[in-house]
Amino acid sequence: MQIEQLPLAITGRSAWFGPQFSQATDWQVRLTDAEILEIERAARRCLDDNPDIAAISRNRFDLPTLAPTLRAIHRELIDGGGVMLVRGLPVNDWPLAVSAAAFYGLGMHLGNARPQNAKGHLLGHVIDMGLRSDDPNVRIYQTHERQTFHTDSCDIVGLLCLQQAKSGGDSAIVSSNTIYNVMRHECPALAAALFDPIATDRRGEVPPGQKPYFEIPVFNWHAGLMSSIYQRQYIDSAQRFPDAMRLTPLHVEALDRFDALANDTRLNFLMRLAPGDMQFVHNHTLLHDRTAFEDDPDPARRRHLLRLWLSSPDARALPPVFAQRYGSVVPGERGGGLAPASLWSAPLAPA
Repeated sequence: MQIEQLPLAITGRSAWFGPQFSQATDWQVRLTDAEILEIERAARRCLDDNPDIAAISRNRFDLPTLAPTLRAIHRELIDGGGVMLVRGLPVNDWPLAVSAAAFYGLGMHLGNARPQNAKGHLLGHVIDMGLRSDDPNVRIYQTHERQTFHTDSCDIVGLLCLQQAKSGGDSAIVSSNTIYNVMRHECPALAAALFDPIATDRRGEVPPGQKPYFEIPVFNWHAGLMSSIYQRQYIDSAQRFPDAMRLTPLHVEALDRFDALANDTRLNFLMRLAPGDMQFVHNHTLLHDRTAFEDDPDPARRRHLLRLWLSSPDARALPPVFAQRYGSVVPGERGGGLAPASLWSAPLAPA
């Protein structure tokens, strides 16, 4: 893209600076005792009907009192600041199956679950599996190392904290629209370079007939909206493929500047998820990160989060190129690891 073709700076609630945004309270919700009871009843009712958590639907997970709040949360995610923190789920008092069903059922009010890996897992487990991040077929959430700022392959990603780490493991959030605005103002040539198709490694999870990498620009201007997709480690590791687009010095400089801004404390902010906290993030306007962590020697006290990838039927339009990673750009049906529906499941244990 030529500099003179760059879209105007992004305005509105999705372009925020972390220190100011984090001081607000409208992105945080604490569940009331009555709401928790309603959630628990819905979760246990669904499990009694069918113990398969993947069978839970929005209609089955009936929340007559909480549903209006969830609709407001959805609007804030899709059209507002893009991050919501919902606190108070009593995961220490419930069996794992009830906590997982509650999280999954709440998620169904925000979108449709999508598979997170080639195994078709609709319910993910973010836990240190003892794997090495320098293995090109390992995804970094399976390790204890820092993830760095990135997007996931869905409209909305949700996390439920079951157990904190002994130390570290903080969650970081930054607005990709703010990063674009700053780059457009300070280094427009670098901003323009990130509208080029960039090869990103699939890390061994390659759909039939596809390349082992996808080629989607970091910045995508479509239907009057900016949507970003980013994972720097996977961009770098895609260079192992000889037919992938080569990163020029200009691209590397642009990616380095993008990283520097994402890591700038003037733009981002940190939070520590406590057990029972649920974080929901809009991937098209935000990036998220996790700091490195150290686990407790007791396996029962290892850091453990549940994760959902959600596709909202009311989500924004995405450019056709996103189908390389999302499989489709149809709202409600897009995103995920592209595993066939015959493999979809919601396991209660990491696998």
